[in-house]
Amino acid sequence: MIAGIADELRLGARSALAVEGAAGHEFIVVVEGLAEVRRGGRRVNTLGDGDFLGEIALVTGRRRTATVTTLEPTRLLVLNERDFKRLLREVPSIQTKVVRALAARLEADD
Repeated sequence: MIAGIADELRLGARSALAVEGAAGHEFIVVVEGLAEVRRGGRRVNTLGDGDFLGEIALVTGRRRTATVTTLEPTRLLVLNERDFKRLLREVPSIQTKVVRALAARLEADD
């Protein structure tokens, strides 16, 4: 389902996927590759195959809570806000995974 509505991107190492404090308008799934998550300049996580980002901004309307940068060549699927909301409506199993990640990430912010 995701592949049918998402744009596929291939980015090199050191490409910014999200910038802390910026407005967020897309949901990004790492298909293949590795990305580093930094909050306040401190490394807080690494994302790899199957991980995603961008849900906090799309669900809550908050600005990006972290800066995410690729560490190696990375293949991504990118959904705009409208398609992200459609995905959540049409695929309940993804909705559950997104809500769990959202809760964990917001808890880590506190």
